[in-house]
This record gives sequence, C-alpha cells and structure tokens, in this order.
Amino acid sequence: RLMGRSLLPPCKQRWHTCAAFLPRAPLLLCGDRRGSLLLFPCRRSSGQAAESTGAVQGSEEAGRSGQDSEDADNESQPSCLLDKEVLPLESPLSVLFGLHGKTGVTSVTCYRDYIYSTGRDGVYRQLQLQGTQLEVLRKHRPCKGLQWIEELRFTPDGDLLVLGFHADNFVVWSSRTGENIHCIPCGGGHRSWSYCSSPEADAFAFVKCGDVMLYYREAVPCEQQVLLESLHGREIVCVRRLGAVEVPGHTALNVFITGSEDTTACVLVLSERSRAAVPIARLSDHISSVRALALAGNEDCGDGNLSVLLFSAGGRAQIECYRLQCVGDPASESAVDCQVVHVASHRLDEYWERKKNRHKLVKMDPETRYMSLSVVPGTSTKKLPMPWKFLVAACSDGSVRVFGLLEATRKLVLVAESFHHQRCVLKVEAFLHAQAGEERRHLLCSAATDGSIAFWDITHPIADAVDALHQAEGEVQPLALGSPLLTIMAHSCGVNSLHTHKTPEGQYL
Repeated sequence: RLMGRSLLPPCKQRWHTCAAFLPRAPLLLCGDRRGSLLLFPCRRSSGQAAESTGAVQGSEEAGRSGQDSEDADNESQPSCLLDKEVLPLESPLSVLFGLHGKTGVTSVTCYRDYIYSTGRDGVYRQLQLQGTQLEVLRKHRPCKGLQWIEELRFTPDGDLLVLGFHADNFVVWSSRTGENIHCIPCGGGHRSWSYCSSPEADAFAFVKCGDVMLYYREAVPCEQQVLLESLHGREIVCVRRLGAVEVPGHTALNVFITGSEDTTACVLVLSERSRAAVPIARLSDHISSVRALALAGNEDCGDGNLSVLLFSAGGRAQIECYRLQCVGDPASESAVDCQVVHVASHRLDEYWERKKNRHKLVKMDPETRYMSLSVVPGTSTKKLPMPWKFLVAACSDGSVRVFGLLEATRKLVLVAESFHHQRCVLKVEAFLHAQAGEERRHLLCSAATDGSIAFWDITHPIADAVDALHQAEGEVQPLALGSPLLTIMAHSCGVNSLHTHKTPEGQYL
C-alpha cells in the first residue's frame, strides 16, 4: 500500500537517484539527479491514516453497490492508486540544493551517527542531523582524477573503501592507505556492474558489448613488510601539537597535525609507550601545498578530551578552518577518535571576483602563497554579540594580512592588509602585551626575505575592524594596517624562524 508521497524541488532533472532510511529517526533521505539531498518524513500521522483508511473503505462500499462492470474495475484497481488521490504531497523537511553539482547524487548511506553522500563531482560528504535539518560537516576528495564516486563501503577493520570511476577504469580506493586497491578497465560507469569483496577474494562483474565480464582475484598474503609507513606522499613542511588525550588503560596520547606538499594535512596520535604515530584523520580541501598551521580555542571538554580550532594555509592564497574534537576511543586502533567539522574557507581570487570595478584593478597573483600564520590572542570583546577571532598571515606577495573569523556563522573575511615589506614575508608572530595599570596592546612581528623584522601595533586596526564588522554584519572592505612602529635589519638574508618569549619581568624577547 502507498504510505506517502514526496514533492521534489523544481529543476530540469526531477527524479530520485538513491534513498536511505535513517536508523534513529522516522525519516527518509533521498538524493536526486540535480545533486540535491532531501529529507522527508516517512510516517503519516494517525489522522491521515484514518482518513485514508476511511476513504478506501468508502470507495469499496460504493463499488459493491454499483454495477458489475464498475465492481470489476474497482477490484482490478491497485490500492496504491486509491491512496494516491487521498494522500497529500509531503514537502521536504530539509533541502541541500545542488550539493553535489549538476551531475547528480549517486548514493547515500548511514554509518554510526553520520550520513555520507557521494556524487559524480568526485567528492563524498559527511553530514549529521540536527533536529530535522541536514548539516554538512566536511567534504572529502579521495584522489586526483576520480571524478565519479559511486558508493562507499565500510569494512569491519575500520577502513573506508571508495568505489568510483576514473576515465574508463573502475577504481577501489582505500582511505586508510591512500592508494588504489583495484583499477580495472571496464569502459566507464555507464553500464551495469557489481563489486563484491571478502577476506578470501574480490570480484567485479560488468556488462560490456553485450557480454558479462568477470574480474576475480584471490587474496594472497603480502610478502612485503612495511617497516615505517609514511604520513604523506611528499615533504612535510609544518607540524603543530594539538594537545594530549587521556584514555583509560593508556599512557598520555599526544595529538599532532602535519601539513605537506601533497596538499593534505594529517591528524595523528603519538603514543609515548609505543613511539608509534597513527593517523586518525586527513584533511584534503586544499588545492595546493599546506605550508602553515595555526591553532586557536584550545578547550578542555572534560574527561581528557580536546576541542581545537585549526587554521591551515598554503598555496593559491587559500585558508581553511576546521573544528577538531578529539575524544578517547579505547576500542579503536589509535585509542582516539577525531571528529572534523569544516568551519570556513577563504581564497583571495574569490574575493577579487566580488569586488566592484575590478576591471580597473590589477588582479591578485593566483600563485600567492601563505607562508606563516599566527592567531591574535585576547581579541574577545563585548561590542559584538558573538566573539570574532583574528588571524595574521604572511604572504609571498609582500603583504601582511589580517582575517576575522566568526565561527557561529562560518564566516572568514579579510579585514586589514599592508604591503610595507615589498618582499615575500616569511614569518609572522602576534602576541599580547599587557602590564599592570596599562591598556592591553596587540603587537605583531613580521619578517621578510631581505632579513628585515617589522614591529607593529595592531590594537587600533583590530578595534576598527571590530566596529566595521559590527556595522556591516560581517562584510567589510579591507582596512589599512598602517605603518610599523619599528623596522630593523636583523639578518643578511631571509628569516626562517621567528618566536616571542615573555620573561618573568614582563618583557618580551
């Protein structure tokens, strides 16, 4: 019997491509050809059910009292057609329109407390349900060239297999090793196919030119022994320590994050007992190298857990911001579970495209790189209803830029900049100068390739940015950072390291 009808949003391609029932709520999640995700209620109210039942019974009684030909027609008519005239169209409770682009959603699945969706845009996304609303946590791009992701498979040993197509090859990609397990020429994804994996063997069947083709491979023991697994495919250029997580039955587990030239950042756990580094999450939103990392909002969630705000930056003038929540999980191999929520992102070329009269301006260099990041401490203010955090970036185009982040609305905006150095800025370091009886001052050090170090007082630019953000509700034009207080030639060449240290007397080195 027909239990309900759902209304799809208006678009050119208007049909479902996949669906899944949510395990902990009476809801139905659907993906459509337009690349949208839609959440529908899958249970009717008791009033609607009684009304539908009464309507069906009434139609049956009317059929019995009618002519013989009408009786035959009513008996041959399916009950779903009778319900169709009574049941109203259900509008979706939550819609993420065009989440996977115009090529469509290929699969939706639920695993543990999260929802995963895949599409032909080469991306799979992790979502969660907030009440009756879908919230995107982050997106994953498995490997370069995999533009068609068909579905995800979660293995009993904790690995995530991504099934998709690269050109005319069927690909099975492992998220644990970051490598292709299978790459089978089949002619592409526009065909019937099936894949089955077991500890004994793997099988892939597909139809090609009217024939059924079978690829079969038995599991063979690996004769190679990996002495030390690599964390990245290319050079590691930056590392930060997030903190320590306390897990019952384990020694202190330190959590680190590394950035690499392979365009990814890796969150890993280092055990003091085993001296082994185990990756627990990988961030792959960058389109170029990850050269700088910065941490803010290191909060103790209780029970030895961590909640950290992470900034990552690098090539193509791109900044990504994440909220990392690390909790103890004794059942897993790493004993720590890391939940990653993508908060915001920023690219200078996207900002330039939104500027007015941009045809009169010189476009920013698309090869601009962020060389260093530093979070401005102590910027919480009572002027704004929600706290903003400020980030300073050293840029290869000779500028020092200040960004503002509002985590509640997921906004990351450029608020101030200066081209004082006229050379590639290699390092920045912000610190808070506060003495008894004096006003707190936000100071900044920046170092460039010519060996010069500039000292800035950014207290007033930060205050002006706060006022501008309060008036413009999060959208401002970049302010002038002003001139530095002092510039010294400290080295004869580029400055590769820059740090500050507060002495017991209140002075800074």
